[in-house]
Amino acid sequence: MSKNIILIGAGIMSATLGVMLKKLMPDAQINIYERMDAVAVESSDAWNNAGTGHSAFCELNYTPLNEQGEVDITKALRIAEEFEISKQFWAYLALLEDFPSQTAFINDIPHMSFVMGEKNVDFLRKRYETMKEHVFFEDMLYSEDLLEIANWAPLMMTNRVQEDPIAVTRMERGTDVNFGALTRGMIGHLQKQDGVALYLGHEVKDIDQQKDGRWKIEVEDLDTDEEKEVFADFVFIGAGGGSLPLLDESGIPEGRGYGGFPVSGQWLRCTNQKVIEKHAAKVYGKAAKGNPPMSVPHLDTRMLQGKKSLLFGPYAGFSTKFLKNGSYLDLPLSIEMHNVWPMLSAGYHNLELTKYLIDQVMQSFEDKFEFLKTYYPDADIEDWELAVAGQRVQIIKKNEKEGGILKFGTEVVTASDGSLAALLGASPGASTSVSIMLQVIETCFPTEFKTSAWQNNLTRMVPSFGLSLKDNTEMCRATRERTTRILKLEPDVV
Repeated sequence: MSKNIILIGAGIMSATLGVMLKKLMPDAQINIYERMDAVAVESSDAWNNAGTGHSAFCELNYTPLNEQGEVDITKALRIAEEFEISKQFWAYLALLEDFPSQTAFINDIPHMSFVMGEKNVDFLRKRYETMKEHVFFEDMLYSEDLLEIANWAPLMMTNRVQEDPIAVTRMERGTDVNFGALTRGMIGHLQKQDGVALYLGHEVKDIDQQKDGRWKIEVEDLDTDEEKEVFADFVFIGAGGGSLPLLDESGIPEGRGYGGFPVSGQWLRCTNQKVIEKHAAKVYGKAAKGNPPMSVPHLDTRMLQGKKSLLFGPYAGFSTKFLKNGSYLDLPLSIEMHNVWPMLSAGYHNLELTKYLIDQVMQSFEDKFEFLKTYYPDADIEDWELAVAGQRVQIIKKNEKEGGILKFGTEVVTASDGSLAALLGASPGASTSVSIMLQVIETCFPTEFKTSAWQNNLTRMVPSFGLSLKDNTEMCRATRERTTRILKLEPDVV
């Protein structure tokens, strides 16, 4: 019997899951409901996310020091592997005859880490020495030579007056991913398949499970104000910041105790094309002590619709909205008896975050520009404008020991019967979307997942499926060579 599937939100997560499920269940009816009038408008939009292609090459918060003073690369290895899995699936998409390919969604761009000061230089050197030993990072370069660094990142070194030592690492095989273009490509592909319908301008108002296990979804057409009821065997809530209230509406016990803390973002965006052309890298720095991972500064080259752009940031702000196009009542309306204590506890244990946000909100444009000059000393204020980025909702999760903890990542909440799944959280979600959706499929369709038909289909989509790239050096190299060729990525690896 064919299944009725509802995907809430037309972003990168729903698009990825939709393509996978349609390949696994060709007879399934898939309905996608999106409250906006276009696909990938919120968190998946290119201007609303960092677009780095988080592969753990340059993100220093993925490689902390452990209690023994050694660099722990466990998280970096996991994220690097998950990004390689994503690239395999994207290569599969690129080979499909009906996948739109007018705009490249992934491009080469070196990833660099940049630190100043003796203590930070010691850390970066130790990080490089540890990571270099693994196949994922074997191409990593390291330098403390100012001339070499100037060759890699001329904007950052021209007229720099620097007494403290500087060090950088560089990965040529880094990428820039336009997740908006990728999402639109996948949704466009889905719309060409029988049994798939996309409803834009439709907002899900309520979710209730029926006695027979199916879900009744109340949907409003925002153009006509017409309301209707639809039924589904499986529901995925991939609505970005809007997932939390919908999870609460579902009433599943697994969703109790979750709260959300919204954080808005801003960028300084370069308007001088001559300046933009002088920089070709994603350069990540180190967050100040006590600041959250979201505060990591980066001077970021982006490729949008084939045109090079340059951003610096992010700068945090605060809004009670859960979505960029949401309501200021989102946060207050999300507070209920089951999550009020976890939210209060998380707030108490994260006073540094509150202090950081207050400081960020109070900063003027001139203050923000002065911070840019620590990365780009010759910057001219006339060449930059302030741009509003996306809205993140960080997870607050019930915790027996502390009452509630604030989590900086992504998490899937699944009903015990596997009939509903919701994705909460933020970075590095989009970059690891394929691994996350494979987890959803395994959890929510356990019987079918084990069949040879599904296993074979998943292996076609992700050739390394079921195997460990992390533990197999030759397979990792071969996989990278294949995806590089198919995705037309040609890093100038030294």
